[in-house]
Amino acid sequence: MTDIASYFPITNPTIIFFVVLLIILFAPIIMGKLRIPHIIGMVLAGVAVGKYGFNILERDNSFELFGKVGLYYIMFLASLEMDTDGVRRNKGRFGVFGLLTFAIPLIITYVASLTLLHYSQIASLLLGCIMASNTLIAYPIVGRYGLQKKPSVVLSVGSSMIALLLALFVLAAVVEAYKGETTFGFWLWFAGKFVLYSVALALIIPRLTRWFLRSYSDAVMQFIFVLAILFMSATLGESVGIEGIFGAFLSGLILNRYIPHVSPLMNRIEFIGNALFIPYFLIGVGMLINVRMLFQGGNILMVVLTVAGFGTLGKALAAYLASKLFRLPISSGNMMFGLTSAHAAGAIAMLMIGMNIETAPGQSLVNDDMLNGIVIMILFTCIISSMITEHAAQQITLRDKEIADEKDTKLTEEKILIPMKYPEYAQRLVNVAMMMRNAKNTTTLVGLNVVYDDEDMRRHQEQGQQLLDRMAKYAASADMTMTTQVRVAANIANGIRHAFKEFRATDVLIGMHMHKEVSQKFWGAFHQSLFNGLNSQIIMARLCQPLSTIRRIHVAVPSRAQFEPGFYRWLERVCRLAMNMECQTEFYGRDDVLPLIEQYIRNRHSAMRVSLRRMDHWMEMPQIASSISDDHLFIVVTARKGTVSHKNALERLPDEIQNHFSGKNIMIIFPDQHGDAMEEMTFAQSQHTEDMSLYETMHKWVGRKITWAKRKLYKLTKH
Repeated sequence: MTDIASYFPITNPTIIFFVVLLIILFAPIIMGKLRIPHIIGMVLAGVAVGKYGFNILERDNSFELFGKVGLYYIMFLASLEMDTDGVRRNKGRFGVFGLLTFAIPLIITYVASLTLLHYSQIASLLLGCIMASNTLIAYPIVGRYGLQKKPSVVLSVGSSMIALLLALFVLAAVVEAYKGETTFGFWLWFAGKFVLYSVALALIIPRLTRWFLRSYSDAVMQFIFVLAILFMSATLGESVGIEGIFGAFLSGLILNRYIPHVSPLMNRIEFIGNALFIPYFLIGVGMLINVRMLFQGGNILMVVLTVAGFGTLGKALAAYLASKLFRLPISSGNMMFGLTSAHAAGAIAMLMIGMNIETAPGQSLVNDDMLNGIVIMILFTCIISSMITEHAAQQITLRDKEIADEKDTKLTEEKILIPMKYPEYAQRLVNVAMMMRNAKNTTTLVGLNVVYDDEDMRRHQEQGQQLLDRMAKYAASADMTMTTQVRVAANIANGIRHAFKEFRATDVLIGMHMHKEVSQKFWGAFHQSLFNGLNSQIIMARLCQPLSTIRRIHVAVPSRAQFEPGFYRWLERVCRLAMNMECQTEFYGRDDVLPLIEQYIRNRHSAMRVSLRRMDHWMEMPQIASSISDDHLFIVVTARKGTVSHKNALERLPDEIQNHFSGKNIMIIFPDQHGDAMEEMTFAQSQHTEDMSLYETMHKWVGRKITWAKRKLYKLTKH
């Protein structure tokens, strides 16, 4: 019998590359289920396949090559994505906070490493540089709340750039100092080399870039030119004794103004790095980690507590001190601390520089305890940063009481996109859109049919076009013009999103999933992907009877709904629907939102028959269900994760609807939210997210088993 272990570690380059691609493909999915940052996921995957894990792959030359490229790419992207114009406009405050958030963690971590961990001066300085820098891994949370222009956020972004620049400079000086004697002449020579190198790049790169981008428009050539500049800067840096990652970072700063953040060239640069180079580098780092050290005692726990504890304390002191100096409220200090406390790829990049420093032949400056400790520190700080930033974003939103503006309901900005597939249901969706539209605007509907790109594509295209033609004629009978499109896509949700942007639509009106043979999930095969990937208003409807036969409308509104930018847009749609159907409408909500609803209806739709009922908690859903008849319409206003009106109870909405509203007329509204979930793509914030974590799945599974056991026990006791 063949021993499977004899085939490992894999040394065939083709198979190694194949396994790495599988890791890059599946690690984000698994880490998303576990709610672990994808950067850490790649490192952990490297641990699993490396010689200290299951010894599946040999760390061959490809990891050295792609790892070096990935290392430079991380620093290059970090500087390329920074808002350098904002830093120039506010350089005074940025300079103060940047120095504070750099110096305080550096000093505290350096002293703690010397006294508590008994590391050498250079090792302590390395850890200090790592904790002095930070990665804005929680910045997408700010985008979801629409707080990008708040002073605390602007300060955090600018200071992060300054802190990283200073940390790289100190690291370059430390590495250079380790190679020779640190006399006054040495520091003078190093400063001279550094200034000469920086000035040379600042003079040469802009002239080369302007000439090349004007002369050549070929996409591949432009991309290769940018990579050539990156590696030229890194190579020149190493030749004058400055670390290559500083050269990569500096080249990104210089090229920043020539590569717009929203451009095809920027998209290609990010795509190649995030798809291959950066994951390859992170997997290679994981393969160096000796995970067995975690179970052998030692100093690793002390390293984690010292570095993460004192480094994070330094970031907190800097943030709150800066907020005091600038006379900002405590919630702004929380935001500044949350945004500047995370460490990610930049920390790993600096750590790899330390691994290349030998204190003795064959002995690296970075020992196993330090390597493992930094990886755990990254996980810890990413979690802390996300939690504090989320809390601070809600604090600032509620503090400033920035309630949605009624101007969001401008009648000239309406265009409802209606994805349609099933003929028996399409007409009801069109009827809903007609009753929600602005009566003075006759060009507000877009009919869409998305078909899969498969062997039946042509037949489905013809069927889809026939359906859309019938609905266009139906709309024309009501004196409305419907634009139609049959779209081919490999992913239905992506097809709808792209059509939404092309037609510049304001709303999506789509039928709720009702076909069990297609998917057993409540949201179906793509609905969840649609509302997670599109931050505009989405209305999902399940109508069991014609609208004309519905007698009453019930609307459940979450607390804090008034702080979402789409508050008045969905309210206007519901009011129009109720007025056109001539239905009595009941709103359920808390005292914070009901008065605003009442005021809006009194000002805009005074003839509407409405009543307001207090609902203190979403646990009251069963009581509401008992008052809803088959000829009523129940509308639920919900919220996406990471928004100010979202609450954990909304996660149970599918179960509540299935248990208490089966067979009822249902409409679920996802209001407009801040930001655009699909615009940015960085490896720190991947586009892919898992909607339900493994922990939630296990909790639901255990809950079902307990319920089943209780029922069995009840039946046994009855008999």
